[in-house]
Amino acid sequence: MASKVEDITIEYVDEGVVTIKELDKVILTKGAWATIIFKYQDWDKRKESYGPEKYSIRRYQKKNNEYRPKSKFNISSKDQAQKIIDSLTRWVQMAD
Repeated sequence: MASKVEDITIEYVDEGVVTIKELDKVILTKGAWATIIFKYQDWDKRKESYGPEKYSIRRYQKKNNEYRPKSKFNISSKDQAQKIIDSLTRWVQMAD
């Protein structure tokens, strides 16, 4: 577990293979609760290559000086990501 929010990663290695490759991350909030959005790819064993880009929004709670995962929402495609972007953009513009 990470003690600093900047050290949190979703990259995962299994038997020497990076099965979840973190491509980027943006820290949305810091503090006792941290929210991070990640861009990543999954390793496809059958194709022996990485699949399409995916996105995940994750929340972490800091306890005993360590961030622990509490919840996540995976965005499985660029199309779904664009729909979320479009909806949020419209709502934010309406609020102004």
